[in-house]
Amino acid sequence: MSGKPLKSIVESLLFVYDQPLSLDRLALILEEFERSDLRAALDELMEEYAGAERGIVLSYVGGGYQLRSRPEHADYIRRLTKAKGVKFSQSALETLSIVAYRQPITRAEVEYLRGVDSGGVMKSLLEKKLLRILGKKDVPGKPLIYGTSREFLELFGLKDLNALPTLKEIQELVPPDPFADQPALPLGSVEG
Repeated sequence: MSGKPLKSIVESLLFVYDQPLSLDRLALILEEFERSDLRAALDELMEEYAGAERGIVLSYVGGGYQLRSRPEHADYIRRLTKAKGVKFSQSALETLSIVAYRQPITRAEVEYLRGVDSGGVMKSLLEKKLLRILGKKDVPGKPLIYGTSREFLELFGLKDLNALPTLKEIQELVPPDPFADQPALPLGSVEG
């Protein structure tokens, strides 16, 4: 078969599937095609979608390929679906960040870093499938160890965990403290 029908078939599969499709999964489904031809078709589709003024793009997220709406159209899509963007509490964001950067990690380690009980937040993140249980730590009590899920990568549009911003990149986003260079005020007794 020529490349054009293959590209069309791959595009159809990506369109109907609601999760990212990995190259391995596509190779199993389309066993009559060579893996190299599948990769070439995916690469061509990615270039075509990126270069065209279309409302969708082909992205590599969470270990697979997925057709997604353009991020700059999010406000219009919300109007259509009347859905608000995903919102997280401060505690959920803290917990998710700690797990993302420190995984594999136990609940006790998360609580130590946060300084508060995190059981409820972690349970909520597990229910939303943003965290997953990786196993048990080989220490007394055998506590569960946690990591982020494929859904976490999808939600944040990350190819993999290496796509997370570094501490330096995060610090560059934070505006400088205007009071950082100000001398400390002397402490003394106040006479009235």
